[in-house]
Amino acid sequence: MIVLQAKRRIMINSTQFSYFTLNAYIDSGHLKYLFFVILISLYILTVCANVLLIVVICMNRSLHEPMYLFLCSLFVNELYGSTGLFPFLLVQILSDIHTVSAFFCFLQIFFVYSYANVQFCNLAIMSYDRYLAICFPLQYNTRMTSKKVAMLIAITWLFPFIEVAVMISLSAPLQLCGNIINKVYCDNYSVVKLACYDTTANNIYGIIYTILIIVGVVTLILYTYIRILKVCFSGSKQTRQKAVSTCTPHLISLLNFSCGCFFEIMQSRFDMSSIPNMLRIFLSLYFLTCQPLFNPVLYGLKMSKIHRLCKSLVFSKM
Repeated sequence: MIVLQAKRRIMINSTQFSYFTLNAYIDSGHLKYLFFVILISLYILTVCANVLLIVVICMNRSLHEPMYLFLCSLFVNELYGSTGLFPFLLVQILSDIHTVSAFFCFLQIFFVYSYANVQFCNLAIMSYDRYLAICFPLQYNTRMTSKKVAMLIAITWLFPFIEVAVMISLSAPLQLCGNIINKVYCDNYSVVKLACYDTTANNIYGIIYTILIIVGVVTLILYTYIRILKVCFSGSKQTRQKAVSTCTPHLISLLNFSCGCFFEIMQSRFDMSSIPNMLRIFLSLYFLTCQPLFNPVLYGLKMSKIHRLCKSLVFSKM
């Protein structure tokens, strides 16, 4: 009887909120204009760097190889992720009231989560490509055909989109007891925590989601690089040089993105009040704001073929 009364009370207090309040923004006074300039500069640089590399890869037939096509997919995802976040942050920084409609909140969740998942899947496919190129060089062209490349890129995008759409379809109908999110952007876990009643379905799906994306992808990447290292240690100096030149940027990118995601997951699940607020905001935004610029700069500098073509394209226009 008491349980029924408690449930009834919860249902009375719950509602479908039409908007959410983002509570992590601080009153920075005139500094908000400095933050605005920094963010818009970062966004412009991100768009220019990624568009440049996409154009270089698409225009040069010598780069129409699996490795560069997977890189092109990675750069398209960087544009997609940064465009899903930067305009929203720029508006919120200049605003005095940090609210967002429920529709745009879930739309942003879709952008952020699908970007992160496509990123992990893309990095996994790239590690698989390097594994075939280094461990099976003579069979590489027959194993990595253009049809297989197209199929892998399609899976890289479609699978995360479907997975995130299912996740949001479970979160959007929830009856909530509040509408305050302690972050600077919308986050699915923060919305689910506001639910007034049982969220078992969301939690089960969250576990499945984590296993499929993180455990599955990480296992594939670890397996491919263990095999690559074994070949490198037992192979010739030329094989080792090839592995280092093509795998180093990928590993740096993977570690950088993984560290950013790890902190964001930790911050969502645990109390981080001991860490200064500004540092928490920076670290929670790192994988969404710095990674989209970090990757094109990294690959543009580290991969000699891309670096050479970028220089010839830029300086030929001057």
